[in-house]
Amino acid sequence: MINRKYDNPKIGLYGVGLKKYWSQFPGLKKRLLNYLSFIEKEMNKLGQVYNFGIIDERDKSIKAGEWFNSENVDIIFCYSATYSRSGDHIALPKITKKPIIVLNLQPSSQINYEETTTGEWLAHCGACGVPEIANVYNRAGIKFNLVSGLLGLDYTPDISLTDEDTSDHKEAKKAWNEIKEWINAAKVVTNLKKSTLGFLGHTYSGMLDLYTDFTDLTSILGVHIEILEFCDLKEKVASVNKNEIDKIKVKTKSVFNTSEDSSADPLAKKPTDYQLDWACKVAAGLKKMTIDKELDILSYFYQGANKNEYEKIQQALILGNSLLTASGVPCAGEGDVKTGIAMKMADILGLGGSFCEIVVTDYNEGTILMGHDGPFHLEIASEKPILRGLGVYHGKEGSGVSVEAKVKKGTITNIGLTESKNGKFKMILSKGESVDGKIMQIGNTMTPIKFNKSPAEYMNQWFSYGPIHHFALSIGDNISVFKKVADLLGIEAIVI
Repeated sequence: MINRKYDNPKIGLYGVGLKKYWSQFPGLKKRLLNYLSFIEKEMNKLGQVYNFGIIDERDKSIKAGEWFNSENVDIIFCYSATYSRSGDHIALPKITKKPIIVLNLQPSSQINYEETTTGEWLAHCGACGVPEIANVYNRAGIKFNLVSGLLGLDYTPDISLTDEDTSDHKEAKKAWNEIKEWINAAKVVTNLKKSTLGFLGHTYSGMLDLYTDFTDLTSILGVHIEILEFCDLKEKVASVNKNEIDKIKVKTKSVFNTSEDSSADPLAKKPTDYQLDWACKVAAGLKKMTIDKELDILSYFYQGANKNEYEKIQQALILGNSLLTASGVPCAGEGDVKTGIAMKMADILGLGGSFCEIVVTDYNEGTILMGHDGPFHLEIASEKPILRGLGVYHGKEGSGVSVEAKVKKGTITNIGLTESKNGKFKMILSKGESVDGKIMQIGNTMTPIKFNKSPAEYMNQWFSYGPIHHFALSIGDNISVFKKVADLLGIEAIVI
């Protein structure tokens, strides 16, 4: 289909130290700059790093802030290399107004107590200045976060009097995992700010939880909203030729199995040739519209006069929207823009992001089935999804082809993007396990999910925070990184 590529974030990096040390302890500054270069090298694996060097006086702080702004960095890391005066570097965050992640990374797990000199100690005392940074930043209203642990060098510098190879130490791995999460969170935020969400049609009438303010979506989450009409899609569908339809057919056959009639539900049948042909034609039209409008997310719904052309197009959207979702353009039904954005957050990090709601609870097995009547993120399917024909779309008009699938077994994280009574966005997160279990053969995506509490306890807690009835399902334990995404966006994150 389209295969969206995401930009890595621009990372600002600087160290802090005390200028008077350099003449007193030869080799100290060079040693600390080498530590900073190591951090730069590791961070370059995740984004483009702009390393200013060590700030040890106010003028450098001003220059660094202006340089970071000129390069439009997305996130800034401050390495507390040794003790520093906060007054020498506070100008930088005041100029950039970017979130600062303070790195308290000690080069060694243990100093050489018997032989350590003052100069040797100063190379390991970065933690000395961190309380001062925290105090002053708090009082100045500067947003910051902390990562403490070990530097993680895979060698020991010649100047060192102790073992500095901490690459396999758990505190180094833990610290670098946190750093990676901050950079990935910045990747989500920077790509959201470049994203265009196509709002096709309108929100399902009466679903008040889905309604939102488009200005808030842009000003807080950074997503541009492009309002589309079904005539935009109709025009693209009408322009589709046979060759384009055939390409979608080939893709569809490689991705899906086609169902036979359901033994349980008389409405769920083998798709007819006409239904498949029409779904492929609409999928080709969707692709054209997505490219033409430069869409990164799509939210859609149509409800109008019975048996008109737009209703006929809506009936065929699930196939095309599932293909789009798997190619980096998440699609959310029922006009749900908030879940579309949550799906995009997951997709940016390669974690899926499938459109879900609570389907039904199995109190005997202790699981909750989660899914929807589409679209589905095909990249996280446990096996080849099924295309099933539906005689009636539940709660909607018309009939057509739907996707039946389960998410692969393992840890999952649900991401609910919602709003509180004061109009502020918040993220509700929960971790569970996708398990092997039965699902209904009615053309819906469904996955049995087990949590570390009973279904009733889980639902009571999830519902109590005022979610909307949809959410995005991602694969893996992603609680920590999405908490950081919420932090960078300046919104509340709640973990169930």
